[in-house]
Amino acid sequence: MPALLFCCSPLSQRPSTYQAGLNPPGGLWQGDGDGYKAGDPILLTTSSRRYKAFYYCNSVAFVASLVAIVLVRMKTLHHHNALEAAMILDLFGLIGAYAAGSCRDVSTSIYAVALAGAVLVYVVIHVVFFTLGHSDGEASAEKEVKDAESVKKRRKRLLLFAILAATITYQAGLTPPGGFLAKYDPVTGNHAGDPVLLNNYPRRYTAFFYCNSVSFMLSIALIILLVNPNLYRPAIQSNALSVCTAAGMIGIMGAYAAGSTQHRKTSIYIFALAGFVLSVVFLLVVLFYVIDPDKKNRTADEPTQEGRPADETTQEGRAADTTGSSMEADPEAQKSDAPNEMAAEREAETKDVDEYEKKLHARRKYLMLLGILVAGITYQAGLAPPGGVWQANDGGHEAGDPVMHDNRRHRYLAFFYSNSASFVASVVVIVLRLPDSLHEKWWMDWWLGVMNTTIVLDLLGLLVAYAAGSSRSWKTSGYVSALVIAVLAYFVIHVVLSCFIRISKSRNTQNRGGTSQPNKQLQLAQIG
Repeated sequence: MPALLFCCSPLSQRPSTYQAGLNPPGGLWQGDGDGYKAGDPILLTTSSRRYKAFYYCNSVAFVASLVAIVLVRMKTLHHHNALEAAMILDLFGLIGAYAAGSCRDVSTSIYAVALAGAVLVYVVIHVVFFTLGHSDGEASAEKEVKDAESVKKRRKRLLLFAILAATITYQAGLTPPGGFLAKYDPVTGNHAGDPVLLNNYPRRYTAFFYCNSVSFMLSIALIILLVNPNLYRPAIQSNALSVCTAAGMIGIMGAYAAGSTQHRKTSIYIFALAGFVLSVVFLLVVLFYVIDPDKKNRTADEPTQEGRPADETTQEGRAADTTGSSMEADPEAQKSDAPNEMAAEREAETKDVDEYEKKLHARRKYLMLLGILVAGITYQAGLAPPGGVWQANDGGHEAGDPVMHDNRRHRYLAFFYSNSASFVASVVVIVLRLPDSLHEKWWMDWWLGVMNTTIVLDLLGLLVAYAAGSSRSWKTSGYVSALVIAVLAYFVIHVVLSCFIRISKSRNTQNRGGTSQPNKQLQLAQIG
């Protein structure tokens, strides 16, 4: 197992634990008081034991991630499983820090930790039941190699998702949307450092907390399982980890719908937006089917032929003509060389198929990475909108409501729905990459086209959200749009110039070849 793959989780968790240590859950005091000074953690004053548990668990996770990164560079320690031990310590530190920092009572912390155990129990039960009575018999060596390669690729995809989910849900759980109370609220009885969303809408906060916690614990359990080959191979082959991944994405979407707004109607709109994106994906599938309905009936060799350059085909044709003429002249050579030629052709076809599949896998992997990147960005932006949130119930607004929603409503709505559409589209792209049945040969091009189009819509939504949320005037938003057009124009000019230069070079090469051939013939004639 590559050490670099092991290093992905510590690298991703290091910024989370670093930020959580500098900006602890509960917020900071804004002024001096009895037993504390401005800038001290509120949780240290209101619940010192809980704060110390969070602080030391978070510090252990941070140090363990640094040690894991150092161990990657020391190959001699790889044989002693030191890297795996550091990763496990890192993950357990994250679980302890999350349970202590995201909750304010012992029972809720226990429930949060129990979620991780429930995930592990489910995976074991799933593997046992789905492998019961399942026997492949004696599989061929070629099939075993293909299965091992498929498991390896799926493991990388699942690990990427787990890293994404663990990073964003850890931060969201410790610093929930709406911020924290700055002082005691006599009406609800909540103390300073408690989440504002819990103070205003307890049910909505509970929905956000458990959806976020389920996704976080699922991701941690996935990383733990993906460390050991004896655990992840049967879990991947039985699709247990894919089910957990899909459940984690649903949890992230539920947490986004509950935490990005304090209004039930807006949460319903988010789920309606998810349905709209799914309908768009379905329409894209139908569209690609209408454009190319005979793709399923094509042979497996066609992608290989399409993926090969034209000059190679021409060279092969010339070689075939030359070989054919020589064979006609010598029948004995034709009989002896026929098996060798067939073996060479099979080897060339297999090589071309492998190269074509590698290119398709690389494209799908890049789409997955884009989906993960955009999902993480939009999730955090939706829970912590630009402009901040109100800190108190004054002037007709509630604490925790976005400031931009009251000051610049239309701009905020443009940001919110564009960001939400981009987030949902990213989740859809990630989910489409999970089942291998969607990536069979005759489905490959269709799904690549669907995912490419979805990613383009995803990035357009992200661009609109940036233009609406990063500025406070429509004039500045217009400048951002003009910059986009200018960048696109730059790339168009670059491509046109590149094509022109290549055409000029090819023409010069052809002219030189055409003039050199008559000169050679003239020299031979003079010699003769």
